[in-house]
Amino acid sequence: MYYSDFARGYLARFDPSTGEVKEWASPGGAGSQPYGIAITRDGMVWYSEAGVHPNTMVRFDPKREAFARAPIPSGGGVVRNMAATPDGRLYLACSGVNKVGIVEAQP
Repeated sequence: MYYSDFARGYLARFDPSTGEVKEWASPGGAGSQPYGIAITRDGMVWYSEAGVHPNTMVRFDPKREAFARAPIPSGGGVVRNMAATPDGRLYLACSGVNKVGIVEAQP
């Protein structure tokens, strides 16, 4: 189970079978305020950073433990929720700018 730690600026994974927690600092730093999170079918973990301007989308590759990030063109407000679709798209609820964003991931 992956989760974003808004207060500290981390992405984390909790393994309920062992109780182990592993953490990675979000690329935007301690004030990045990671929020909405989803996992696509290819196993990539996606989340938004609400504390950077413009807000960013972050992709985390668990196999390589590597991050990639890009700005959200509208700024995004705060992306509190996102959903992954079977075709690999992400739909973002961009609070504060009254928009829905769509991410089409490139390999």
